[in-house]
Amino acid sequence: MVLPVMARRCAAMLLPLLMLAALPAAAQRESSVPPLLFRDGVPTLAPLVDRVMPSVVSVSVVHSAPQEQNPLLRDPVFRRFFQPDDKGQRPALAAGSGVIVDAANGYVLTNAHVVANAQRIRVTLSDRRTLDARLVGADRISDIAVLRIAAERLTALPLGDSDTIKVGDYVVAIGNPFGIGQTVTAGIVSGLSRSGLAEGRLENFIQTDAPINPGNSGGALIDLHGRLVGINSAIIGPSGGNVGIGFAVPTNIAHAVMGQLVSSGKVRYARLGVGVTDLIGDNRGTEGVNVTRVEPGSGADRAGLRNGDIIVAVDGRPVRSAADLRSRVALAPVDSTVKVDVLRNDRSMTFDVRLSGL
Repeated sequence: MVLPVMARRCAAMLLPLLMLAALPAAAQRESSVPPLLFRDGVPTLAPLVDRVMPSVVSVSVVHSAPQEQNPLLRDPVFRRFFQPDDKGQRPALAAGSGVIVDAANGYVLTNAHVVANAQRIRVTLSDRRTLDARLVGADRISDIAVLRIAAERLTALPLGDSDTIKVGDYVVAIGNPFGIGQTVTAGIVSGLSRSGLAEGRLENFIQTDAPINPGNSGGALIDLHGRLVGINSAIIGPSGGNVGIGFAVPTNIAHAVMGQLVSSGKVRYARLGVGVTDLIGDNRGTEGVNVTRVEPGSGADRAGLRNGDIIVAVDGRPVRSAADLRSRVALAPVDSTVKVDVLRNDRSMTFDVRLSGL
């Protein structure tokens, strides 16, 4: 029954494009669908993929892994066949993906977990050139790392505004699953502001059903205009493979982290000084988060925020969830001032809050 399921999935994805292909040329030009989705009047993703493929790279990492990770070392019969070094370490090879976002400077975005404990990092371009890469910086909290390569004829992927994507938007994932080489999958945005996958992380994930597998980490999630909207980072898969639930770090988070890693090699996170929860069951249709605690002496306290306020926007951008607020505030410059729009007893108010550092 595999083929019928795959056929239904493909048909569901192609139906909107087939319907648009049937429109007169003038109507197609007036639609919001990028012209790259059509070639000779036939719907296809091939021209889009051809354009963005050179920006996505494969990343291979040699790192140290404890020999005790090998289950044979726990067996007294097999243990004698291994010769651990003085540190009990052995070289291991890991594979992932990356995205060129600055061709002039050779900057590549990837995941921090892809390059963790790296002794050597190699990047393979779509034209098969393989280059040594230097780790500019890595941030475990956001799971973003920046590499730098020295090469000519690089192609950077333009950055999209991840705050503007909607559930139901079509997206394409490109990466190096299981180290087999560049692979393209497609799907939709299944959810936004996903969190709770790992403790101590800055989480505001884009969820997608575009198939993502081990090795896709650090690869590109793009929209149909060929803009980078996310860095593929994690999956939920009981068997270790794709089950249609994948997660990407939004581009706006990745770009903000990259800016700090490039300038200083580390990331400073900012805070409002409030505890918040998602707004649930609000019959007014309000989108935002509920303030449950204001820390004494914090920027929020000095500005005048109170328990029970509903934060609806920061610097004019709507707040979708508690995870959305945390990520939006955390990556703003420490000691900067943000405008926080709130509802208090159905009255709209705006507060200027100075952010402190974590």
